Amino acid sequence: MHALPVVPRIAFLASHNGTNMRAIVAAMRGGSLKAEPAVLISNNRECGAIAWANENNVPWAHISAKVTGSDAAADVAIAQALKSHGADLVVLAGYMRKLGPETLAAYHRRILNVHPALLPKFGGKGMYGAFVHEAVIKAGERESGVTIHLVDEEYDHGPVVAQATVPVEATDTPATLAARVMAREQTLYPETLRRIFSSAIDLDRLV
Repeated sequence: MHALPVVPRIAFLASHNGTNMRAIVAAMRGGSLKAEPAVLISNNRECGAIAWANENNVPWAHISAKVTGSDAAADVAIAQALKSHGADLVVLAGYMRKLGPETLAAYHRRILNVHPALLPKFGGKGMYGAFVHEAVIKAGERESGVTIHLVDEEYDHGPVVAQATVPVEATDTPATLAARVMAREQTLYPETLRRIFSSAIDLDRLV
């Protein structure tokens, strides 16, 4: 895969509020992350991520199977939109759909996802949002955390790019643990992107 340019263009896929997208774009515009936002793609026209993109001059596109007629057509449209906006790297920020083969092939080892636990624990189909934190607490774990990983054709499966831990307190509920994990996500994602751009992390060599 080609090397990333000096100022990479990052595309985002989000289904809800795009909280991590907002943190990453803030880092770009604050000067601590040398990159540009390329486009936001969402399957949910009414989501907070699109509203935020509208207000903050980030191009966006609404692409879903419902709009395009099928999952396969949506996959092709997503890959085309990413290419047409000059995306070098794709960041999933709470995107609730599985990516298709066209997008995965077009951006092989250039798609990142964040998972609100320490993979391989508490990952896989159906493990998202509150379900993850409920499972962590129920299992009696003393720590949880954040995993950033490369995306492949399986849920929460690709090579780990970075991880960070957060404590699980005895009094935690899924909501309080989620808030602690989300706060760490918003610092780890920009930190990890800086390490990728500085070549401290080589996405092509991760196993």
